Order: sequence, then structure tokens, then C-alpha cells
Amino acid sequence: MTKPNSSGKIGRRAVLKGAAAAAVLQLTGPFVIRARGETPVRIGMIDPLTGVYAAFARNEVMGARLAVAELNAKGGILGRPIELLVEDSANNVGTGVQKARKLIDRDRVSFLIGDVNSAIAQAIAQVASEKRVLHIVSGGHTDPITGTDCKWNVYRVCTATRMQSNSVSRLVFQKYGKRWYFITPDYAFGHTLQQGFAANLKMLGGTMLGNELAPLGTSDYSAYLIKARAASPDVLIVLPQGQDMVNCLKQIVQFGINKQSAVAGGEQELEALEALPPEARIGTWMFEWYWKQPGVPFVSEFVAAVRKRNGGKVPSARHWFGYTSVYSMALVANREKSLDAVKLARALSGFELPPEVKLQPNRVYYRAGDHQLMLSGFVGHALAKGVDDPEDLFQVEQVMPGDKIAPPVSETGCKLIWPA
Repeated sequence: MTKPNSSGKIGRRAVLKGAAAAAVLQLTGPFVIRARGETPVRIGMIDPLTGVYAAFARNEVMGARLAVAELNAKGGILGRPIELLVEDSANNVGTGVQKARKLIDRDRVSFLIGDVNSAIAQAIAQVASEKRVLHIVSGGHTDPITGTDCKWNVYRVCTATRMQSNSVSRLVFQKYGKRWYFITPDYAFGHTLQQGFAANLKMLGGTMLGNELAPLGTSDYSAYLIKARAASPDVLIVLPQGQDMVNCLKQIVQFGINKQSAVAGGEQELEALEALPPEARIGTWMFEWYWKQPGVPFVSEFVAAVRKRNGGKVPSARHWFGYTSVYSMALVANREKSLDAVKLARALSGFELPPEVKLQPNRVYYRAGDHQLMLSGFVGHALAKGVDDPEDLFQVEQVMPGDKIAPPVSETGCKLIWPA
């Protein structure tokens, strides 16, 4: 602070020093602006880190953090570092909405990612649309997200439930029979997944013998399985996910139903297979991404990078979902040199992922008409134990391009309305 002289006035020398300091501030202005420009670009991520989907959520977050680390080493977004802010939705819609508003209003995130839970993902999408924030759904599968409830600012990395049912229905029908019985999780994801399977079964000329609706978090499936066994179906279609899938498959084997009927379903997850005893690793399914892809560029590098962060364990589809969500946002932002949500949402329409991000053989792109990522379906069967690698618990029989298993946009019900 400048001190006055004995008369109480500021001396000439002090005035000159002050003028010089002001000149220095003017000259260093650009450096101050540049420092200000180093403010991180914030990405908010909401996932159920507690509850039946916790393992999926943790792996999505790990994949997102890996992408952030890689991108920051390359200059981040628009030359600014990326900061990932993670919130727990706790498998509760109200909590998810509250966390979305917090991230947008208080933390000033530029982008949103999440949720594993379809109902929460839909609710978050509503908030993001209201606030005009670009939102990528990483793990919520229910059809309306990119169908009847689609929004200009919302994209989805994981498959829609109809993509899952389309990938395996014909194979299961031809291989195992036409009389199916369903075990369905009683919420948005399960309802649309079961509807897709039922529609395909009807088209193929089969018969639905029954459909048991099990609440999220069910631990005892015995009442449902007793009915299923009594119906003696050709195929038991098992649709729960997470810990619910683990509980259901264990009890199917305990009841011996797998000796009587084939077991199949939509998506299967490496997290679930790892949590099962070998004898319960059964059934025909689709993976949305699988780690063992000999000869596919960049997959081995991704597997090695995840192993370093994951206690030596290989990545699951959930790691890839989080990784791809962050990269999608960063790639279009750097290409467009903007963080404007409308501009970037338009840029993602038709955007094709590069080989080092898509990590699979087919063309992978965001379909312009509904904002659904056209990712591949890895169709095959579960393995009790790996032959060459103990973590190789799924035998891939075919890899189906996303645009071959997705319904046409005209059948999704999506009608995108863009801001003026």
C-alpha cells in the first residue's frame, strides 16, 4: 500500500511508481486473461454409486475418469483442463433430479452424463433440456429416451432396449423354441425391454406363457420361478440387471430350471458374470461391448489402461460407456471450438466415433434422427470359466452392427424439436 508523506499528500515518486505499476498491469493483461481461460471445463456425472447398480456405476465413472486424464494430457477442451464432478443418484429419481440441478445451477457444469437407472436418466434429461445443457445418457436403456421422449440436447451411448431384443430374439427362437416365459424388472427399463421381446416373439409366431414383474432390488425370486417352472417354457427370458440378475440366475440354477428350459435375455454384463458362481454363468445374451476383440485397433491399449486403474481387471461395457461419453463431448467441442449446447448438439448429429474411441469393428455413430449411438451388439453365450483368460466369461458368436439391430427412426416415435 502507498504511504502518504509527512504533509498527508502522496509524493511525486509514489505517483510515478503507481503509474508504472498500472502500465505493467496493462501490459500483462493478456496473461491475466489467459490464466482466466484456464478455468476448468466442468462435466457433471450422475450415477447410482449405491444400490443394486453400484458396480455398473463405479465402472462408468472409472471409464469417464480415464478419458478425462487422457484428454487433459492432450490439452483438455479448448485448451482448458477438464474437471469431472460425480454425484450419487442412489437409485432415486428425486435424488437424481436434485443432483442434476445442483451440478447445473451451483457447480456450473457445461455437460451432463448419466444415469444407469433409466427412470433417473429420463428425469435428468428433462432438467438438462430445461436448462439447455448437453446431456449424454451413459447407461439408461429404456426406449423413450431416444424415442417418444427424445430431446434435442440428449444423446445416448448405450443401446436402446429394442436394440437388445432385436439382437437376440431370432437366434433364441430358432435355437431353443417358441414358448417363452419372462422375468421382468418392474420399472421403465424392464417394461420396454420385455415389450420388445414380446413383439419379436409375436412376429416370429411364438407364444408368451407368462410375465412376472419383479421390483427393483428383489432378492428372492422363488415365487416367480415356481410359476415359470410350472409353465415349462422352451425359454426363460431373464431381464433383471445388476445384483438382481445375479440373484435370479443363482436361484434358477438352484431350482434346476436351466435343466428344463433354455435361459436367455437382453444385455448381459461382465460385472454380473464375475459375481456369479461358475455353475450359474449360463444363458444366451448380448454384450454392448466386450473386451476381447483380437485384431481390432486400439482395444488392447484401452484394456491395458483400464487394468492399471482397476486392480488388474479387464474393462466392461460400463467402462467404455463412461469413456465414450466424455470423449464424445470433448471431440465435438474441440472441433467446433465452442461450448454452446445447441451448436454441439447439432454437431453430434451424425457424428462418427474415431477408431481409438469406438473400439469395435463396425461403424459407430450418433444417428441424427433420434440421437441414439449405433453401437454393435456382441451376441453369444456365457461361459462358466475362461479358457485362456479367467476373465473371458463370454463367447462372442457374432458382432451385429448397431444400425442393423436398431429400429428405424420412423418406428421410435422420436420427433426432435430444436430451440429457435
